Amino acid sequence: MARARRVTVAGPKAPVLPKGARRTTPSPETLAALGPDRLIALILGETARNPGFKKLVSAALAALQGPDAVAAIIDRRLTALEGAQGYINWQKRRAFVADLNTIVTVILSEMRPLDPGAALDRLRRFLNGADDVLSRVDDGNGTVQAIFERASDAFVEIAGSLPSSEAGRVAAGLVAAFAADPFGPIGPILGAMIPSLQEDALGDIDGRLAEADAATLKGGDPRKPATQHREAGRIQILRLRQAIADRRGDPDIFIALERAMLPGRENRVEIARRLLGAGRPGEALEWIRRMQDPGLRVATRADLIAGFDLRGPERERQALEIEILDALGRTSEAQTLRWSRFERELDAPMLRNHLTRLPDFEDEEALQRGLDHAEAFPQPHRALAFLVNWPALNRAARLVIARPAIWQGDQYAVLGPAADALALNHPLAATILYRRLLDGILEGARSAAYPHGARYLAELEGLAGRLDASAISPAPDAYRAKLRREHGRKHAFWSLVRD
Repeated sequence: MARARRVTVAGPKAPVLPKGARRTTPSPETLAALGPDRLIALILGETARNPGFKKLVSAALAALQGPDAVAAIIDRRLTALEGAQGYINWQKRRAFVADLNTIVTVILSEMRPLDPGAALDRLRRFLNGADDVLSRVDDGNGTVQAIFERASDAFVEIAGSLPSSEAGRVAAGLVAAFAADPFGPIGPILGAMIPSLQEDALGDIDGRLAEADAATLKGGDPRKPATQHREAGRIQILRLRQAIADRRGDPDIFIALERAMLPGRENRVEIARRLLGAGRPGEALEWIRRMQDPGLRVATRADLIAGFDLRGPERERQALEIEILDALGRTSEAQTLRWSRFERELDAPMLRNHLTRLPDFEDEEALQRGLDHAEAFPQPHRALAFLVNWPALNRAARLVIARPAIWQGDQYAVLGPAADALALNHPLAATILYRRLLDGILEGARSAAYPHGARYLAELEGLAGRLDASAISPAPDAYRAKLRREHGRKHAFWSLVRD
């Protein structure tokens, strides 16, 4: 009797995955294999656990009914946000941030494809509440601010995708709100839109801004000086008008507005830069060389803490002056300024630019003269940084060895890279610097820097075999014994040191 044949019923074929793809990694191909019922179950489970995800799913379902249904969801949430007054403590902050993100996501993913204009209206309404929201939540890490920046960027991107006439109308419609609150979120949006607007829209916006400026001046009591806040708001309006002048390539309007803002204290660098760009180098030189009111910029303690470079403004001014002189064909004057700038500040780009403009065979002589000047510079740490970065490592090593006692361990931003650069071919100079760095860390008990100190000690031990023991005092073994004797109780440091 013949054996019955087994019949196999083929099920649905599994999707073909890309080569190398993991079958457990979510992707369109792997998720399709789950089938609709399983996916629906997963979505329903997540909506029960995650309120933010539930809102996204609800908005996606509303989008099937049209923009009005999505708008109703967004408007309810915006109304609730506008009416809220309570402070958001740390326990509620995470959920609050997630909810703000969800609002923006729904506007962009569901409302925008259906009705870009309505999406812009909701984004603007959301941004109008930025000050109230930020006053109700501790945003020390900038997370909430980043959400409003995301909304601002989206507004600019959506408006930029509209037909030019419509984009101009949207931008013009922002002017009144900006004038009412020059420090609010609308100013950055307008500023970002200006470069892409057409000429007719720019004219309309500039006219409205001029009217707002006039109203600001008229609104003050002429018998009293303008309040600092009102004057600062007016400057914001004029800055936006300057952006329009730049877009139109009109330096004269830019200068007139600068004079209106800061009579006698105009930003001569920005004015000169625009005149040079307009092919008017003679006028640019006149502006860049004008005497400046010394009260234009006074560095505050906050500036210094933030790392404000006191030499930066003059460096920028002089670099532009040199560029203008080159444009005028006054090469000799430009070269003199480059060299004097280098001599005064050890400005490496100035020296490089000076050398590239010299005739053949003169550049090498000028380079040696420049390196001699750098090696003898009265500020040794700046001199060392220049020589290492140029690079002129032989000279840097000679400078270190000639003056071993002057190097300060707290100047680690200079000494650390210098020691690393010198270690390969100049072990004595590198040893001097590593020792100064390590001594500074241990003598100051700077525990946060102990890992760096342990590395410096390891570098010193690696260099020890390449040194003549008589070249440095104390010798390597004696130096380590001295560290043990003077800092042996700093267990946090020695625990990092490999014997």
